Amino acid sequence: MLEQLEALEKEAILAVEQAADLKELNSLRVKYLGKKGPMTEIMKQMGKLSNEERPLVGAKANEVRTSISEKIQDKQTALEEAELRLQLENETIDVTLPGTKVTLGTTHLLSQVIRELEDMFIGMGYKIAEGPEVELDYYNFEALNLPKGHPARDMQDSFYITENTLLRTQTSPVQARTMEQHDFKNGPIKIICPGKVYRRDNDDATHSHQFTQIEGLVVGEKITFSDLKGTLTILAKRMFGEAREIRLRPSFFPFTEPSVEMDISCFACGGSGCRVCKGTGWIEILGAGMVHPRVLEMSGIDPSRYSGFAFGLGPERVAMLKYAVDDIRHLYTNDLRFTNQFAAKEMGE
Repeated sequence: MLEQLEALEKEAILAVEQAADLKELNSLRVKYLGKKGPMTEIMKQMGKLSNEERPLVGAKANEVRTSISEKIQDKQTALEEAELRLQLENETIDVTLPGTKVTLGTTHLLSQVIRELEDMFIGMGYKIAEGPEVELDYYNFEALNLPKGHPARDMQDSFYITENTLLRTQTSPVQARTMEQHDFKNGPIKIICPGKVYRRDNDDATHSHQFTQIEGLVVGEKITFSDLKGTLTILAKRMFGEAREIRLRPSFFPFTEPSVEMDISCFACGGSGCRVCKGTGWIEILGAGMVHPRVLEMSGIDPSRYSGFAFGLGPERVAMLKYAVDDIRHLYTNDLRFTNQFAAKEMGE
């Protein structure tokens, strides 16, 4: 049996030395040292040996097992090192080559305009108020002096979800909700309401079924039309230049009385008339007015004591006028040739 162990050792060591890869080496480990291997079979036969032979064969068996194990371990280390060298040779990286430029995104033009407007009004003491885009008919229309059946509802072709819920057609519902919840012990209402609105409209160069609005609301004691005019003058000069003048024309909105449309003097021609202002010297920019007493009453505010003004403008229109964008669809189609022209470098983005 001692001769058998020596022969097994020589056979195993030779096979291990000739192993070509780790998979073959693992197979040899199982073959010679596994539970069904020759070493195990020899150990099972030791019970048949005499008391004198058993210690000698046991010692030799342990010696052979250790020798084969060490040889397998040495071979495994050598094969792993060879594989690593081959991998490094095949995956060599030339660190002197220029790196791949990572293109960073930037704030969208529309977001830039909205932020600019928000920052301006926050600096004037306004707060930003938000509300749901899926709105109740009551807040979208009725609380704004547009009861069911009112003809002015036809001006805002709406996406109704149920009879009493719809995608909001304006951000005015945020104003109604704010007035309803406000306690004048905390001071006057002074908010702007930026957000998305939805109307069933055919998309073209100047219209979209989804767009953004920023509406403003101030309600308190002794708020007058002159406060509204002063606010709109500041807005025009901050957004379009200090040389801008404003013109207010009578108009109609169900939730304000009196109501006005505001024009600004053309920034392209200075008022002399050009293609941008269609030869008039003026550009229409927003609608505004004094909050209708009925709207105040429906929100639980006493119109004999409190008054206020409201205004609304579209950031898309501001962006198109300010940056000479000729098609509103450019603001939504994510064409990099367009968006890259308005990278917000001052924001570090």
